[in-house]
Amino acid sequence: MQNAGLAALGLNWRYLAFEVRPEELREAIVGAKRMGFVGVNLTVPHKLLAVDHVDALDESAKQWQAVNTIRFEGRAKGGDWQPLREFTDALPEKMRTHGFNTDADAIARAVREDLGIELNGARVLLLGVGGAGQVAALKLAAEGVGELFMINRTASKAASVAAEIRRRHPQVRVHLEYPRGEVDLAVNATSLGLAANDPLPMDEKQFSLRQARAVYEMIYRPAETPLLQAARAAGCRVANGLGMLLYQGAKALEIWTGQPAPVEVMRRALEENVYGRNPSQV
Repeated sequence: MQNAGLAALGLNWRYLAFEVRPEELREAIVGAKRMGFVGVNLTVPHKLLAVDHVDALDESAKQWQAVNTIRFEGRAKGGDWQPLREFTDALPEKMRTHGFNTDADAIARAVREDLGIELNGARVLLLGVGGAGQVAALKLAAEGVGELFMINRTASKAASVAAEIRRRHPQVRVHLEYPRGEVDLAVNATSLGLAANDPLPMDEKQFSLRQARAVYEMIYRPAETPLLQAARAAGCRVANGLGMLLYQGAKALEIWTGQPAPVEVMRRALEENVYGRNPSQV
């Protein structure tokens, strides 16, 4: 996706993947800065850890308490911090890391576009409040959902996120239990579904998919998880995490390059990679 976008923009840049252990995250970020990287993306489990490992936080990272995009910047002669793309001759003497979050807006946009859900006033069940789940919870509350039901393996983590939502958005009713009756949307932010033999991410004795009008699965590979298969069979509208991945990546590319992202080029690259050459037939 990112390399397709870079090629469309005519940039001689490359997007590469690196496996980094959580305890070595700080060193990896420093190393990328020293080597003159323009920026990096971070995925699980680094998004929450990175908040303490960057020099400056964009308002988006402060608001959603997670960093998934870092832009490396240098101090110009005038004293201002500028993206490293502006330094064409040599790396500046002083550099810093600037953390952003592009996940939150991507979640809301994908839910609206892929499922036709209006979040304001909606009843939502959120499964998992780890890295992306925490961001989703805070964003759903900011969008004005009427009720938010949060289920997490570690109850204390869910309670902490619930307390933050009540502080910021007291009008949102937050529950740490499964809903009774129908919900407009169920969101899976857990890792259950990455493997074909994974169980469903909810307790079926306490919640039936027939209670959900729509189900959003943050996982995008495999394209259809056991949850989506079961939700489709239950008559729910369904979507996987491809849209969220696309929109957060497009925004990250804009942060690094300073140019509008070629979203449709990036979408095609994603669909070919995830679904094969004929995504419309899946």
